[in-house]
Amino acid sequence: MAHAANDENELDELQGKLGNEWVQVKNDRLRNIKTFAKQEDGKRYRSFKVEAELEGTAEAGARVLLDFENYRKWYWEVLDSKLLRKVSATEYYMYMVHRAPGGLPNRDVILHASVEPQSKTQKSLTLRVKAVPDFTEPKPPLVRMPAEDMTVKFTPLPGNKVQVEAEGYIDPGGKVPTWAINFIQRSAPYSVMVGLQRMIRLDEYAKARTPLPFTILDPNN
Repeated sequence: MAHAANDENELDELQGKLGNEWVQVKNDRLRNIKTFAKQEDGKRYRSFKVEAELEGTAEAGARVLLDFENYRKWYWEVLDSKLLRKVSATEYYMYMVHRAPGGLPNRDVILHASVEPQSKTQKSLTLRVKAVPDFTEPKPPLVRMPAEDMTVKFTPLPGNKVQVEAEGYIDPGGKVPTWAINFIQRSAPYSVMVGLQRMIRLDEYAKARTPLPFTILDPNN
């Protein structure tokens, strides 16, 4: 609990420094993960950014992201997740339920995800996600999240590594105390990246041979 309190105090201290420029929140040199925050004009909460160099491949990362039923194994406080609609090989709608901290009502979110595959001129695989709260009817007592928006780039690196850059904004909706927002904003981006690192090392993703709906280019070619 003391560690959690220290983390919250550090983020509180950043509040006065936050503007439209990124401020570093965490630098885990052991795991090669950095997180940042900024307060953009007209937004209720802070935006986040994560930079990481992970052990594994972009292909394994893509397989993890497309395994919609298993987000609860690695994503931030997910109680349930499922694919709602596959529009095409690169466009999806998915549903997630998040466990809220401190006895607050749990949240649900509907996400529209689109994939921009790699090409000969674009070496990064890009995933763009945007909340679409009106896609289905609300499910009380769950609180529908108006935003869980982000852009995630996977860039293959030599030596079986992948650079991951994620940037986004989360609005949990409803009434949320400051301490809970601070806790989520500090912990969630980092926790998601740690979870992704764990998943892409698993054989079911790292050694899978089933075809993906889009091509992943080998960085060595």
